Amino acid sequence: MRPVPCAERPVHGKIARLGTGRARTCVLRCGTVGQLSFFSAEARRPCVADLAGLLCGPGRAVGFARGRAARISVCLDERWRGVALVAALAERGVQARLELVRRPAPVLGQAPPDDAPDEAAPGGTPPAEADVADGRPSAPAEPPRAVGGGLEVTTAYRTDLTGLAHQWLVGDTKVVPPEFTPHGGVLRLWALASGRWAESAYVLGLDPESPDTHEPLQKALAASGLPATLLKTGGPALRVVGRRRLERLAELVGRAPRGVVERTWPAA
Repeated sequence: MRPVPCAERPVHGKIARLGTGRARTCVLRCGTVGQLSFFSAEARRPCVADLAGLLCGPGRAVGFARGRAARISVCLDERWRGVALVAALAERGVQARLELVRRPAPVLGQAPPDDAPDEAAPGGTPPAEADVADGRPSAPAEPPRAVGGGLEVTTAYRTDLTGLAHQWLVGDTKVVPPEFTPHGGVLRLWALASGRWAESAYVLGLDPESPDTHEPLQKALAASGLPATLLKTGGPALRVVGRRRLERLAELVGRAPRGVVERTWPAA
């Protein structure tokens, strides 16, 4: 939903004037004193930059062709997340696939060998630069399930993902861009990838393989008006608690997408 241009709007008998000149934008809900944040997912048009939400969580960016193309992938623990993410990425013009990541099942009491082949690499080799997604989801209706494997959503190598890769990578190391502040679209994809309820708090999962991103993301979330506690046990995550903070989070991420389990979605 795009912001509704208006010069003024009554709110409980008062006139709310926001902005100046032709660029005035109304961000107050009609008839209420609450604000619809300009940074909420429902006030912004979905865009490729929202995929930063996957990188806030366990997502990974990989460059190709000397930085002229990049792809983003994220490992998931639940099928509904993959289906919802493929649809969400398609809304942003990014084709993605949901596939099974097969790994050798460990023998009881024995760790898998270090040189065990990784069958997760899609296609074995990167596609040509011309292989650009057309925005249509290509996930199978029923992705396979298997013991010893997981699910992964992977985009194609695309030129319009190089900006994110440059911002979030220093060499092969994932970093949080300077002055990064997650808006509603970013938080929406972050919640889809790794958000969950933990009793009365909402938890946004972090990347366990990139611990240096945890504190910067905590600061970035606070800059969005969502102070959170950094959890290090049971999987790294940022814990948002408190009625007002949860209300703000729910407003920023917007309504739950179709097919998403409502009990896993932010709500006040």
